[in-house]
Amino acid sequence: MTVSAFTEALLRALAALEGVEQVALRTEGPVVNGRASFREGMFLAFYYNQATGTQTFALIKDAERVWGIDYDNTRGWHLHPVDAPSQHMAIEPQSIPAIVGLLEHALARLCEPYGPNAKEGT
Repeated sequence: MTVSAFTEALLRALAALEGVEQVALRTEGPVVNGRASFREGMFLAFYYNQATGTQTFALIKDAERVWGIDYDNTRGWHLHPVDAPSQHMAIEPQSIPAIVGLLEHALARLCEPYGPNAKEGT
């Protein structure tokens, strides 16, 4: 996947996610990195390297990772679950929309505004 394809897929998926306040990204050669900001001071830090295929997604709250999904050539695809974000649980390969869907579930577990009634204002 190219940097452009990664960026486009990520921006499309984040645009459909409730609660995204701002997205900032930077590309340099085969690399894109940035963050998507959410309420309560949380943000999703993301990184993609086209040359190596490395992808990282880390939801940060109070300067600590509280959830994440990564791919690298050493560990393959793995999840850092909400209940144990320091763990590396092997998972199947994930698409960008699937990752953002899992991010949405993590946000719902971590804070009330993202829960199942968020759209109803409760």
